[in-house]
Amino acid sequence: MPTAGPRYLVTGGAGYVGSHTVLALREAGADVTVVDNLSTGHRAALPPDVPLVVADVEDTATLSQLVADGGFSAILHFAALSLVGESMRQPTHYLRRNLLATLALIDVAIAAGIRKFVLSSTANIFSGESSALIEEYAPVDPGSPYGESKAMAERALHWADRIHGLRSACLRYFNAAGADPAGRIGEDHRPETHLIPAAIDAVLGRRPPLCLFGTDYPTSDGTCIRDYVHVSDIARAHLAALDLLDHRSVALNIGTGRGASVREVLAAIGEVAGHTVPVIEAARRPGDPASLVADGRRLVQLTGWTPSHSQLTSVIETAFAWRKANPHGYPG
Repeated sequence: MPTAGPRYLVTGGAGYVGSHTVLALREAGADVTVVDNLSTGHRAALPPDVPLVVADVEDTATLSQLVADGGFSAILHFAALSLVGESMRQPTHYLRRNLLATLALIDVAIAAGIRKFVLSSTANIFSGESSALIEEYAPVDPGSPYGESKAMAERALHWADRIHGLRSACLRYFNAAGADPAGRIGEDHRPETHLIPAAIDAVLGRRPPLCLFGTDYPTSDGTCIRDYVHVSDIARAHLAALDLLDHRSVALNIGTGRGASVREVLAAIGEVAGHTVPVIEAARRPGDPASLVADGRRLVQLTGWTPSHSQLTSVIETAFAWRKANPHGYPG
């Protein structure tokens, strides 16, 4: 039964951050329709009553027909290729797919008269060469073709606003992590490349020892530093950003202002699991900046959003609980 709230179209809504945002939207009383080609997403990550259209975002005919009734208040765009290392091997593929998909979706929104657009962007649009907190107005210097594709998408939305009045919120994530605190959904990539779930699987004996990529970075312990933000906090930030689009477009960091090194994360996982994470040290991975930690104060100032689950221990405990309860990920 449809809800009485606003209607949102969510692309990539069966993926990791997308599915947690769908959950937050539904809990806020919104009516949600998801578009996902299920190349990396999972139908089981969505509430059973959420409509799923299995299609590529570039399929403008299908999406145009879907939004033709004019009932959608906004589009939230998560669908993208998102592996930094893979983008370093296939740069033009990433640039082409991610940018063209966003351009196609912008055209659909404009034609349908949709006035709000939220882009799942990335901290990888910044170089990460400094240990200082990264503000929204830091120089854009993408660390990989993946980051470049998101920076290009942000510029496309800038012009869509100036020329067509399509207001947008470009939200730069600083390492989404964790799982729904209630244990309903979690993180399931195949193969899993993200540090926390991969390390959890290694400590549970479900995969070989974790490869620690790079121990000679200019950081306190030689490993990369990241700002880990709980995925449910990121989902709530999307809802907060939607309200801002009543007045203007924004580009905002979603972060805690606290960084943790890879070694610190592995030590915290070991404490939660009761066993040391088995590790094999390896060379640096191309495209990985030394440090990416957000200055997220502007999001707090504009919306009142604050992270409620993003302490490192909470992030790891929720991720560990979901991985342990779902050893094979989602069904199918």
